[in-house]
Amino acid sequence: MANLKAIRDRIQSVKNTKKITEAMRLVAAARVRRAQEQVLATRPFADRLAQVLYGLQARLRFEEANLPLLRKREVKSVALLVVSGDRGLCGGYNTNVIRRAENRAKELKAEGVDYQFVIVGRKATQYFQRRNQPIDATYSGLEQIPTAAEATQIADQLLSLFLSEEVDRVELVYTRFLSLVSSRPVIQTLLPLDPQGLEAGDDEIFRLTTRGGKFEVEREKVTQQVRALAPDMIFEQDPLQILDSLLPLYLSNQLLRALQESAASELAARMTAMSNASENAGELINTLTLSYNKARQAAITQELLEVVGGAEALT
Repeated sequence: MANLKAIRDRIQSVKNTKKITEAMRLVAAARVRRAQEQVLATRPFADRLAQVLYGLQARLRFEEANLPLLRKREVKSVALLVVSGDRGLCGGYNTNVIRRAENRAKELKAEGVDYQFVIVGRKATQYFQRRNQPIDATYSGLEQIPTAAEATQIADQLLSLFLSEEVDRVELVYTRFLSLVSSRPVIQTLLPLDPQGLEAGDDEIFRLTTRGGKFEVEREKVTQQVRALAPDMIFEQDPLQILDSLLPLYLSNQLLRALQESAASELAARMTAMSNASENAGELINTLTLSYNKARQAAITQELLEVVGGAEALT
């Protein structure tokens, strides 16, 4: 009977764990929906900014513009902006982006280039602090769904490092959202800005839907409709001054988009991890229930044999 009680307690414990993992999966799904709503809400500003930059690019030659954010220097020091999460229970999301950043730091060191980290997220901060890596600034406790104010705060720190010539290049290491079950850590150069990267192009947005009781992601290709500025348009200010004012906004917008993709990747990874945990818990409950039934049947059979044996002894 002691064995039966232990199995019953184990089954109840696994059932309680399954309730928790299922609740966490649903919470992550709700936050993914909030993330997609925020991406859609920020699109009008991003599209308008892209249209103005495209018009200025058609009017000016960015390659000849002597602007600080476009100026390329000999690379002697690099700032690595690493975007991770504050929490765990999201599969390999944090591990993958940390490993990608660590490998990039080793590559820079092998090339004789100094580096320092600017870190978003408690997980990467703790990892690199334990290894005594050079860290310039850390950001944690951010909103689960990144905001423009947070992106601007981080962008200001990167601009300060670059414009003061403390670093000659800023690279972003973040997780690109591909699907609910797939994401990929990538490296993107933020500063100096590449004139070719300011061109308008196709974009892609995702929507979390349900089909047959399961979550799915629908992707939609969006083409930015941009037009060149009118040839006879007269600027009240020098176009270069306008461009110099818009480039920091463009940088903040790029960073916000990367933060949003990282957040979506983290939430999707947590959804997948909790879904797998719930399925594993269900399988374990079935296995334990089968073991319980077998043990209970064996106990009943043993009691019957003892009763029958006792009756035969009396006769």
